[in-house]
Amino acid sequence: MPKIKKILIANRGEIALRVMRSARELGIKTVAVFSEADRNALHVRYADESVCIGPPPSNQSYLLGDKIIEVAKQLHVDAIHPGYGFLSENAAFSEAVEKAGIIFMGPTAEAIRVMGDKLAAKHAVQDFDVPMVPGTDGAVKDVQEAKRLAEEIGYPVLIKASAGGGGKGMRVVENTAEFEEQMKRAVSEATSAFGNGEVFVEKYVTSPRHIEIQIMADTHGNIVYLFERDCSVQRRHQKVVEEAPSAVLSPEKRKAMGEAAVNVARSVNYRGAGTVEFIYDAKGDFYFLEMNTRLQVEHPVTEMITGIDLVKEMINIAEGNPLSFTQEDLKIHGHAIEIRVYAENPAENFLPDTGSLDVYVRPQGPGVRVDDGFEQGMDIPIYYDPMISKLITYGKDRAEAIDRMIRAIDEYHIHGVKTTLPFGKFVMKHEAFVSGDFNTHFVQNYFKPEMLRENNAEDGFIAALVVANILNSRKAKVVNETTTNPVSNWKRNRT
Repeated sequence: MPKIKKILIANRGEIALRVMRSARELGIKTVAVFSEADRNALHVRYADESVCIGPPPSNQSYLLGDKIIEVAKQLHVDAIHPGYGFLSENAAFSEAVEKAGIIFMGPTAEAIRVMGDKLAAKHAVQDFDVPMVPGTDGAVKDVQEAKRLAEEIGYPVLIKASAGGGGKGMRVVENTAEFEEQMKRAVSEATSAFGNGEVFVEKYVTSPRHIEIQIMADTHGNIVYLFERDCSVQRRHQKVVEEAPSAVLSPEKRKAMGEAAVNVARSVNYRGAGTVEFIYDAKGDFYFLEMNTRLQVEHPVTEMITGIDLVKEMINIAEGNPLSFTQEDLKIHGHAIEIRVYAENPAENFLPDTGSLDVYVRPQGPGVRVDDGFEQGMDIPIYYDPMISKLITYGKDRAEAIDRMIRAIDEYHIHGVKTTLPFGKFVMKHEAFVSGDFNTHFVQNYFKPEMLRENNAEDGFIAALVVANILNSRKAKVVNETTTNPVSNWKRNRT
């Protein structure tokens, strides 16, 4: 397969920039596609070429696979990187890209299709020695039959949409009396969200941790695992804090989970970067949950502890080369934590916020990384996910990574929109997180919005001081430049 010379990134914001930066280091040209809302976005300015593909709504721009492929062909693109979200797990798009003679930087359409359906995924891995949560073998349509199966499995149970994601089409059922009503709701929500009302029933793990394994596979049969990420701090089934490695896994358990993840990938002849998600219970048992057939939002923490640039490795695989490292080459170095910085107000139950980044000053210093797609003065678009950035810290151990995260949050000045930074600091300082003794119920067990409201007045005063200092610094700079480089009125009026 020939060397890739130009990549189109079928995405926006921080992930588009993330891919472009690795491509540039490899001497590869990049193409940005953008909606009218993103005309002045950083990824558009950073790319070697950029093309507007439609109005702001994603279904009129970033989800137009045919239009994106048409742009790629016109600009003689060798490969398309889908990032995450949008078309990244769309089997039809992957197939269309390959049919157009362009490399899709991800798995095959068949792998995406199988792993995108939770029931199909369970069937695919059942012969590969992968631990499964006790549950139904297939979709259940008859309520009475489903109820009988639930009683066999034992309450509490989870009714789950086969095509689901993000917590949609999911209901926890505590007893027989509420089963029928919860099943109707799950089917209705699944049909509305995914156009597929199929649901299945499985045992509900009451105090779970959400642990996922990063894998990488080439086209020569080599598959490796790049250790785990603990993504247990979530709100509304969406991850908000991720770390690597997990505070609870022993080396033996890490190896067992890693090998199980490799087997999941092998079950669908996987290629590229992927993540296998597991539920980990209080007894130390783990069960296959699902596979995400793309690069994850939280991939930077894996990069920090392994020293591997996952995007560069995706490019290497897309060029048809074997993996550039073996399982034996991989070692865990230090600890990394990521928090997702959303334009949301955690003091008001994470209500989305919109506005302009009047002040936007990133934290710096040892062990701090910020992946973002914004700069000061830009607006937060209402059309897309409200994530502003990913703030990552790295330390020699977990304690140092936490300390650096607290320091980085304090140094991260965002004014103009409410953000989840105060919540991130709340998590970092909470005894349950510091001790490592927490699960996916962290938010509902420990956090109440009023905990942050009490600090709003003080935070507002501090923010006002920061804004004033920044504005005064700018004013002083302008005065200084004018004094140092005086310009005559004649010349000033001519410009």
